[in-house]
Amino acid sequence: MARRRLLLLLKPFDMYPAHQSNGLSRITNPKVFSYLDNRRKVHKDAINFCQDILRKKFVDWEPVLRSKLTQPIRDVDLVVTVGGDGTLLQASHFMDDSIPVLGVNSDPTQVEEVEEFSDQFDATRSAGYLCAATIKNFEQILDDILDGQTVPSKLTRMSICVNSQLLSTYALNDVLIAHPCPATVSRLSFRIKKEGQPCSPLVNCRSSGLRVSTAAGSTAAMLSAGGFAMPILSKDLQYMVREPISPGEANASLIHGVVKFDETMDTSWFCKEGLIYIDGSHVFYSLRHGDTIELSPRAPVLKVFLRHHISL
Repeated sequence: MARRRLLLLLKPFDMYPAHQSNGLSRITNPKVFSYLDNRRKVHKDAINFCQDILRKKFVDWEPVLRSKLTQPIRDVDLVVTVGGDGTLLQASHFMDDSIPVLGVNSDPTQVEEVEEFSDQFDATRSAGYLCAATIKNFEQILDDILDGQTVPSKLTRMSICVNSQLLSTYALNDVLIAHPCPATVSRLSFRIKKEGQPCSPLVNCRSSGLRVSTAAGSTAAMLSAGGFAMPILSKDLQYMVREPISPGEANASLIHGVVKFDETMDTSWFCKEGLIYIDGSHVFYSLRHGDTIELSPRAPVLKVFLRHHISL
């Protein structure tokens, strides 16, 4: 039997180094400093733990810091990310639909800790919604994957075309179309199309932007903004106009809705400058007045190993 090939993608573990020279010396509350330094140690220990497990398996593997990932991921059988949802999202931008990914939440939120410090600071750690594993079950889940006892879920991603040109990055969570300055009004129009023909009225809006999410991203910013959580295996998209200015009766019912799998959302941008943010703030593309953006759920899926109760 051929040895499996794995890529181990790591969030840098020096996020909260305990050195006076890095600026943390400004933190006067020793509990905050201890909490931040503990997060670094927990993450570093998780990386070492996962590497120790891989050394025992019949696999070839290579560790790569996510900050060093610049080329498409190819020629591996599995990607394992160690960090949180952000690390898995970054990996997804370099993956097609042929390689599955397993996320390891290296620093899960501790409920007792959050309660203990709730009146002093936010002690929330990583949610890891898309991460099926922690160090407690990593080896068992990895063994199940290698033995073929578990299969990945196929998550819908979103493709983005600007002026009919397909962007190289697919969105796993969401897309935000907005002015670079959050205090500046975003001016745009959009409508839903099916087979190239309009199937909704044109919506003209002034707002703080337009957010469109996949099912996987519907429990993040979309839900926080008043949207609804979608079944994670749904093939549809959900959209919401952020903070619309005087939408008017005609548009009021259209500022939040769903784009079906066989539909697209066509948007026109009417500000001097704008940005398309993909899965957060790290990946973005520039817009100019008159640019058109087409969003579609018919992008290559991403194969992700999920926690059982989430994939149901």
